[in-house]
Amino acid sequence: MTDDRPPRGDRGVSLLGSTGSIGTSALDLIERLERAPGTPRFRVVALAASRSVDRLAAQVARFEPLVACIGTEALAAELKTKIGKRSTRVVWGSEGLRQAATLPEADFVLAGIVGAAGLEPTCAAVKAGKVVGLANKEALVCAGDLMIREAAGSGAQLLPIDSEHNALHQCLRGERIAEVRRLVLTASGGPFLDWKGELDDVTPEQALAHPTWDMGPKISIDSATLMNKALEVIEAYWLYGVPADRIAVVVHPQSTIHSMVEFVDGSFICQLGAADMRHPIQYALTYPDRCPTPLEPVEPASMPALTFREPDRDRFPCLDFGWRALEAGGTMPAVLNAANEVAVQAFLDRSMLFTDIPRVIDAVMRAHEPAAASSLETIHEADRWARDEAAQQVARSAAAANRSGGSACSTR
Repeated sequence: MTDDRPPRGDRGVSLLGSTGSIGTSALDLIERLERAPGTPRFRVVALAASRSVDRLAAQVARFEPLVACIGTEALAAELKTKIGKRSTRVVWGSEGLRQAATLPEADFVLAGIVGAAGLEPTCAAVKAGKVVGLANKEALVCAGDLMIREAAGSGAQLLPIDSEHNALHQCLRGERIAEVRRLVLTASGGPFLDWKGELDDVTPEQALAHPTWDMGPKISIDSATLMNKALEVIEAYWLYGVPADRIAVVVHPQSTIHSMVEFVDGSFICQLGAADMRHPIQYALTYPDRCPTPLEPVEPASMPALTFREPDRDRFPCLDFGWRALEAGGTMPAVLNAANEVAVQAFLDRSMLFTDIPRVIDAVMRAHEPAAASSLETIHEADRWARDEAAQQVARSAAAANRSGGSACSTR
């Protein structure tokens, strides 16, 4: 197949979730590539955010995209006022996201919207045959089978941005899946790896204090519960076609090795690098080429000693939910994801304890009868059911705390 993409300097980029941590990292990288000699250039053709009007307006002023999308019509009117008479077309809502994801001038779509909200625009980009940089775990978690089938039909290319799956992608370049014994995802262990106290007592502020990565609130809590690894197990299953029992997780507190592949002959290939999301973003943006980076290089002598340990599954039961959801199949991964989103928000809102997060998710999964995840409608229906069920479980947890004389809503 011939590569009919435009020259690198004309390659259009659409950023879904441009004001979040992934989006701002991508824009910073694109600016650095503009200034660095001998590096590819990219044109930002679409930007999409949910509510951050001021940030999005500043991005529009800097990058002058063809399209800017915001969450609601009212916010769109505010955005139009802030950007003045610029030629950028302002759109909003789910239809606006679809336009940003499928814009003809967009050759690369970075799917960086956190949560199930990113599912539809990511699927739209895949249907349109785009090169899609997947920073949204939930698209593959909720609709992995559907996404892979759509990509096969449209010719879309899925390039993972998550550091772990980006590392696996690099380790597998030129290798045969039949010769892979295991995919090994590394986990930092989060802020509670060596926590001596009771996890019942931790606050949202403590859970958000990740030791190595600077991430948004939801992803940071997922790291603290190890739910991020459960979701990554599901993601790896769909991305690489490796059976679930050949996907493993190991705790690596230094976050220097981002993941590794063990081959049938006993050899390991691993990818090492800085804990900086701009590196995997550059890999995906410039793939299949490797281009000089404008980022600070990492010196091997400055790397810390590398250590590994088994995850504590008793203390962090969320980890095993990924394999459990894959075994159940169908809509169960979407239910897992939705229940987790509700539970995480309830903890951030101080409506329940940190240790209630896995309890709520477990109860929702036990109550669900999975159906075939054959369409977005089926997946959305399962998502809505799981959110309602999880909300009821959160209410029960809060009521139980009140009966026992405690308060899940206190600042503890």
